[in-house]
Amino acid sequence: MSNTTALQKRYDFVILFDVKDGNPNGDPDAGNLPRIDAETGHGLITDVCLKRKVRNYVGLKMNDKPPYSVFIKERAILNNTIKQAYDALNINLEEAPTDPSDGKKRNKPGQGQGKEVDKARQFLCQNFYDIRAFGAVLTTGPNAGQVRGPVQLTFARSVDPVVTLEHSITRMAVATEVEAEKQGGDNRTMGRKFTVPYGLYRAHGFISAPLAEQTGFTEKDAELLWEALTSMFEHDRSAARGLMGTRKLVLFEHTSKMGDAPVQVLFDAIQVRRKDENSPARDFTDYIVTVDTEKIPQSIRFIEK
Repeated sequence: MSNTTALQKRYDFVILFDVKDGNPNGDPDAGNLPRIDAETGHGLITDVCLKRKVRNYVGLKMNDKPPYSVFIKERAILNNTIKQAYDALNINLEEAPTDPSDGKKRNKPGQGQGKEVDKARQFLCQNFYDIRAFGAVLTTGPNAGQVRGPVQLTFARSVDPVVTLEHSITRMAVATEVEAEKQGGDNRTMGRKFTVPYGLYRAHGFISAPLAEQTGFTEKDAELLWEALTSMFEHDRSAARGLMGTRKLVLFEHTSKMGDAPVQVLFDAIQVRRKDENSPARDFTDYIVTVDTEKIPQSIRFIEK
């Protein structure tokens, strides 16, 4: 298959990753505590968090240059980026539409309309990897429509309930002279840090071939996604996140665009269980991952990365 041809097969996948002595995804509405299912105690990590790590990896790997630029990135002003698409297409949003067949004046100065929107949306899909993959709302300013992305991820959920710990930490310095005077020269600042001793998390993902055709998401794009999912923690290190890493990525490659089996059947074939139910898990080796190949239709290719 050509690297420039849109994906022609459906994919579903399971990703297993773990955290040791870190906070994988703090909740800003709860004092940055690790996210927890209040009823079961299982740890949660949002799909937005995982997509952020994929975007960061792709941006680093491809130097944030077209056709692998990143649309949603730190300190970005999205409307300015959408406007750049119109500038690249030589469409003046303050003048009448450039399409003479339209015959109408611009409804709202500064916004695209009609075929202009389609051209801008296509330009953005071609140049921004995360728009091709995850989609985007491009109606917030100059208007390039909306893109429904072929790649979707679920929240990650820990295999077992997790324990959240709170730690007191000390910085042997203060920020201002006023603070120093209050402490009589002791000059230290107290803080708190929250961690999970250990958690093995499982997330699920999907790639729709029909939607890939709409955005131009290719086989090469998919290969970059697999690489990002397996390596996204390698350049995302911080003391707050402890030791995180992808342990296993399992792909289900269908033979058709619409797919060969319901996704629940495929995901049920992957089972993860703790070796010793009477001892808390503190490492990936404390778990056993099994695959029931009899549940996977023969037409579906099973791939482990």
